[in-house]
Amino acid sequence: MLARQRIALIGAGNMAEAILAGLLQGGQLTPTQFIASDIVQARRAELTRTYAITTTGNNREAAEGAEVILLAVEPQVLDDVLTDIAPAVGASQLVVSVAAGYPIARMARHLPGSRRLVRAMPNTPSSIREGVTALAYEATLSEQDAATARALFEPIGKVVVVAERLMDVVTGLSGSGPAFVFVMIEGLADGGVKMGLPRETAQLLAAQTVAGAARLVMESHEHPGVLKDRVASPGGTTIAGLHELERGCFRGTLISAVEAASRRSAELGMQT
Repeated sequence: MLARQRIALIGAGNMAEAILAGLLQGGQLTPTQFIASDIVQARRAELTRTYAITTTGNNREAAEGAEVILLAVEPQVLDDVLTDIAPAVGASQLVVSVAAGYPIARMARHLPGSRRLVRAMPNTPSSIREGVTALAYEATLSEQDAATARALFEPIGKVVVVAERLMDVVTGLSGSGPAFVFVMIEGLADGGVKMGLPRETAQLLAAQTVAGAARLVMESHEHPGVLKDRVASPGGTTIAGLHELERGCFRGTLISAVEAASRRSAELGMQT
């Protein structure tokens, strides 16, 4: 799908690198297919040294001649970036943005020469190829372009397709969610330390417990509530701990966190 296509990475931060590394590790693409732009010279040098790709400090130069353009810059600067590259973007190019809260309609206003536009929301575990990416695009996007967009992200994790009106919710859940889970792991480890475990041991136990529980949900296809009930025996330790979580509004706080992050994503999309 991406074989022999020229791919431009506009912005060469952590997410762009995760996608680049995943695509190259698959063995079907070569470094010569990529060009990355970034304002930081040291970052460009690092990518060239690590992946042997071409880099530039000029976004428009990167976009020119690329069949696929991946926009991996912060949403606050994407207006300016799109204005800059617009003269180099035409109907023959697929443009994919990973900017949180930035709608397709706003991209289209800045890129009048293109309607092959995709909005994506990957998350940070993509850096170890354990991420999840949600894609949204117009119904008029061709099946081939939709497949190309999927091919960009499948090497770094799972891919789902959602209606664009739900992308802010995706951002609040899976985009921001890893930070919520990191806080939970830290809290579990702190609990172990409080009760006498060495820090390193407590952190390992906490992290592996979360990783194992997540994998069990994915592979068993059971509802999380069913799996929780199997651990919570009558009068036992788990139900005592679950009682404390309910007293602390644990689930309600997580719901509120996703809601707050989703609303912030929508706010970013409305800012000019």
